[in-house]
Amino acid sequence: TGLAVGMAVGQVLLVLLAACAVMPVKDPLLNICMDAKHHKTKPGPEDMLHDQCAPWKDNACCTANTSLEAHKDQSNLYNFNWNHCGLMPPKCKHHFIQDTCLYECSPNLGPWIDQVDSSWRRERILHVPLCKEDCDEWWEDCKDYVTCKENWHKGWNWATGTNRCPWGSMCRPFSHVFPRPKDLCEKIWSNSYKYTTEHRGSGRCIQMWFDPTQGNPNVAVAKYYAWKKRSSSAQMEHATPETNEAVGVLLWPALVLLPLALVVVPEGAGGCGSQWM
Repeated sequence: TGLAVGMAVGQVLLVLLAACAVMPVKDPLLNICMDAKHHKTKPGPEDMLHDQCAPWKDNACCTANTSLEAHKDQSNLYNFNWNHCGLMPPKCKHHFIQDTCLYECSPNLGPWIDQVDSSWRRERILHVPLCKEDCDEWWEDCKDYVTCKENWHKGWNWATGTNRCPWGSMCRPFSHVFPRPKDLCEKIWSNSYKYTTEHRGSGRCIQMWFDPTQGNPNVAVAKYYAWKKRSSSAQMEHATPETNEAVGVLLWPALVLLPLALVVVPEGAGGCGSQWM
């Protein structure tokens, strides 16, 4: 009978909805590598990553060779010399190496990838929310080092093939060039990072430092900001990432399969929607 057919279709719909609810939906902002000079096309495990880049070994956008080059005073990655105003202290250099490892290796920067027209990369990161401790410690350990520039992305003298201070510039203490941690984190790489008051472990800021034995905390942070980026409209303000994803996963198969149900159920068959037919 028509009622039996309708019930059968309903049961099929429920089964399909249940199956779809547990199917992972790939988010284009999550677990990706940017299109840049040394990045892999997609993240994956590495047999070994060098020293400070090691936390990303299980799922990395960098190769072992890139991680090794990241630790050199003047690496082959960008021919950039940390010691342009004298020898950079090891405690300061430690942060710049960690910054390089995050940039080259992390697959969790998708929500902040921005298109760029450059000779050496097509994408960059912009306004990545760094945890307060990362910025503060970076500034504290580098405040006594000297530099001649506020923005290290551009404006160098490359006449010798490596970066040198521009003609007429003076080497000054970091604490003069960058009076606050916020200045350092935001200005040194053209706003690649954004200073925040969020703390490590909050799930709301990216960590340059983490213990891989405890898992990568930046996975959850990227997921939160990817959801936030998608649901910035006013009606979604009070939703949560979990409910938003569940609604999206459940609605689309229902919309796709509803016309099928209407066609299969004969006219006049009982059902809660029959008054509209």
